[in-house]
Amino acid sequence: MRKLILNALHKNLANLASILGILPLIVLFGENGFAFILPLIVFNNFMDDLDGILAKKLGIASDTGMRLDNVCDVFAHSVFVMVIGMQYGWICAAASLFASIGIVLRIVGRLDPKSTASNGSMTNELMRHTFFVLVLSQLFNFQPGPYLAAVFLMHTATMLAPFPMPFLLRKLTKSTTTILLLNLVLVVAWLVPITTAFIAPCFFFGYLLSLVKGRSLGSRRTDVVQVSMAKPADVKPK
Repeated sequence: MRKLILNALHKNLANLASILGILPLIVLFGENGFAFILPLIVFNNFMDDLDGILAKKLGIASDTGMRLDNVCDVFAHSVFVMVIGMQYGWICAAASLFASIGIVLRIVGRLDPKSTASNGSMTNELMRHTFFVLVLSQLFNFQPGPYLAAVFLMHTATMLAPFPMPFLLRKLTKSTTTILLLNLVLVVAWLVPITTAFIAPCFFFGYLLSLVKGRSLGSRRTDVVQVSMAKPADVKPK
């Protein structure tokens, strides 16, 4: 019996990490829950990466686990953006609604484990950028509402865009070590806010560079597809 329990626990470690990543979000709905928004984003980001690491290292990846991870993502990220949006006025709230719709559409498209997302972890990138705006607003004492609204709307567009985003820092991190280091960077940004002034521009630059290069790559692919589709029609029978 004990062996069966341990075996079941081993097979579901990645799934447990996915679930544990969203359970603490209940704090947001309590009194003064918004005060915990930054550590919750950091924790959720780490657990979202941890489930993938466990699945790969332990050889327990499964279609069910991939679907569960996506469902947890859509729940957590939608809750984050809506709760944050409602804190900073109706414009930011409206932008967060669009972002939530983008998150749902983006992740629903990944529920099929055989599908491949062209833009990488775009919903996670949205959460990291939101996190940086909140930290910077506390550090430099400015109203984050307009900047959050801009982040929400830009990410809504890129989450649904039909082109790749190749230079996102998280997408460039392939090994377990670099993934953990990236999460450590977020912890440092939270605990030592002044470092965010140097960390955030690296993430924002990668996003903007991906946006420019991704559009160019997407246009080239579209042109290639159009040319390849047009060729058969241009061939004349002898």
